[in-house]
Amino acid sequence: MIRHSDLKRDELKRQIKSHSIKFAGNAPLKIYGTLRCRSGKRMKRENRVFFESAAEAIKEGYRPCGNCMKADYKAWISLNR
Repeated sequence: MIRHSDLKRDELKRQIKSHSIKFAGNAPLKIYGTLRCRSGKRMKRENRVFFESAAEAIKEGYRPCGNCMKADYKAWISLNR
C-alpha cells in the first residue's frame, strides 16, 4: 500500500504507467476501486492510497467499490453476510 501524499506527481505517473499501481483506495472508508472510478477521483489526496493488486487491497482489509467493481462487490457482500 502506498499513500498518495507520499508520492510526487512524476513518481505517481511512472508507477501507474509501469503498472506498479493498478487500484486506488480510500483509507478512512477501507474501500478500493479502479483508477478510473468516478467516486475515487473525487476523494481527498490525504485519504487516497494505491495498491498493486486487488489481493493486496483485500489483504489490507479493504472491500471492493460498489460503483466501479460491481461484480467483485456483490461477491464480497455474499461472503461477508
